[in-house]
Amino acid sequence: MIGIGSDHGGFELKSEIIKHLEERGLEYKDYGCYENKSCDYPEFGKKVANAVVSGECEKGILICGTGIGISITANKIKGIRAALCTDCFMAEATRLHNDANVLCFGGRVVGPGLAIKIVDTFLDTPFSNEERHIRRISQIEED
Repeated sequence: MIGIGSDHGGFELKSEIIKHLEERGLEYKDYGCYENKSCDYPEFGKKVANAVVSGECEKGILICGTGIGISITANKIKGIRAALCTDCFMAEATRLHNDANVLCFGGRVVGPGLAIKIVDTFLDTPFSNEERHIRRISQIEED
């Protein structure tokens, strides 16, 4: 299950990504927003991040205007490793090295064609399980 959420700045891109998830036959849960009307990104960032931490969703996708605010919000939730990605290399690297569990976008930064390729890369790349990456993630998770 993929949790997906956006504010108004990411609403249109979220709709395109949802269509793509459906085409791939992937299950998802849309945590809002549900219309292109001004709203606050922290609400949706927290909903998706909490769904990932609780195990309700395996991974999350979050979108706001730049991707910055919503990634900051998600990363405040213990156990979330949210990565703002603008290309496929970043999406692959963050899965391989950081075992990122939330992908973030800027709806005003990345177009739908590239976003879909980034989503596929993020979802299809497994964590490397290399000792050095496990060690670094443990350091991130420490209180």
